[in-house]
Amino acid sequence: METLWEKAKSAIKEKIPSNIYRLWIEPVHFLEAGEGNHVVLCCPNFFIKKRISENYEALIRRELGRAAGRDVVFSFRVGANGNADGSGGGNGADDKNSNHGHLRGLRDDDGLEDPQLLLPNVRTQPSSGRRLRRDYTFNHFVVGQNSDLAYRAAFSLASGKRSEPSALFLLSKSGMGKSHLSQAVGHKILSAFPGESVYYMSAEDFTNDMVHSLRNNKIEQFKRRYREGCDVLLLEEVHLLSGRTRTQTELALTLDYLLESGKKLIFSSYYAPSAIPKMSDHLVSRLCQSMLTVIEAPDFKTRLKILKQKASDREVSVPGEVAEYMAGELTENVRQIENGLVSMVSRSCLMGVPIDLKLAEDVVGNIVSQRKSITIDAIARLVGREYGVSLKDVVSRSRKQSVVRPRQVAIFLARRHTSQSLAEIGRKFNRMHGTVIHSINAVEKELKLRGEMYQQVSIIEKKLESGQF
Repeated sequence: METLWEKAKSAIKEKIPSNIYRLWIEPVHFLEAGEGNHVVLCCPNFFIKKRISENYEALIRRELGRAAGRDVVFSFRVGANGNADGSGGGNGADDKNSNHGHLRGLRDDDGLEDPQLLLPNVRTQPSSGRRLRRDYTFNHFVVGQNSDLAYRAAFSLASGKRSEPSALFLLSKSGMGKSHLSQAVGHKILSAFPGESVYYMSAEDFTNDMVHSLRNNKIEQFKRRYREGCDVLLLEEVHLLSGRTRTQTELALTLDYLLESGKKLIFSSYYAPSAIPKMSDHLVSRLCQSMLTVIEAPDFKTRLKILKQKASDREVSVPGEVAEYMAGELTENVRQIENGLVSMVSRSCLMGVPIDLKLAEDVVGNIVSQRKSITIDAIARLVGREYGVSLKDVVSRSRKQSVVRPRQVAIFLARRHTSQSLAEIGRKFNRMHGTVIHSINAVEKELKLRGEMYQQVSIIEKKLESGQF
């Protein structure tokens, strides 16, 4: 069987560019032969395994079959000796739907234990709304001083049939872990109580569901589904409800039913309920019945733990001095840390160089320099050029539609690509705090439609990230 793989590799080498072969195929070696026509191949790391699975499965299957003169089933394992399991492509396995779960009871410094397990034949998807990310569990959430209260509250809510608090409001900037904690609650509840009905969705999803029900004369079924069929509601991006009067009314009435019935609720938002403009007093009062917890930016110690956890999840070895350097430089949020790690691993694989301090400095330098050079003024000028509007008009008080749309895009991008506060962004564009929030929400809604604005914003962001401003 080992000779079979060498023959297949030789054939593959003739069919793909030499640099591609050296990066992805050459490092893979024969590990063992299983029963029948099963071949186990060993990949040096998870990144290579994932890339091969996504791009070269069919080619490998075809060449193995030609070399053997019959169909061959193959799978991958990860690690120098193949001692970390990895589902393979030749047998049609799907990583995202496999259930290889191991029981991992992780205990933190204060004795909280999470015996969270994805068991075969146990439903681990919500009853309604979006799918839960498999890695967004309590086991994979790194707790620090910035998130300790939010973690404890979420863990407590998820741990029992009746809990205190029964409703939680997670507040933070983008990329701090709100979605992770929210979905971790869903995973833990479904693992412990598979009969529970968990609804996981954004405020936009809730609105679309309600509008669809209204248009199809199914509003009564909609009401019953949420008021009677929901045990756990995980509702993200609550700030997107700004200005949506009918949706706010329906959600407030739904929350009345759920709160009175002792159901579990988790909300998340960039802004506190009282700070969201154009929100009804009724809905604000219901949201304020939740325990409000703030997730701040992680400190150095927590950032270092996060980076090591992310590297471990990807089965990548990062030297200590490299991890400490990146944790010291990438200070904004969890997403920036993860992006830095992914970029470093990708460069290492593509360029065939080791993960060392020099590579880390190149990656971090690129990320930090882009962030420092992107200012609100630079964004306003670029957006003005793209829309054919002068900088003076973009920052003016004009309410012409030809000016309002570019201004909203500029405000949205200023929030996403700079570290300036909402108040500072408002001052730059001569707008009140509530108008800034409304502009950001308006653009976010448009982007979800993936229409013309999505294309425009994508083009502008590419220019920002490449320094073309």
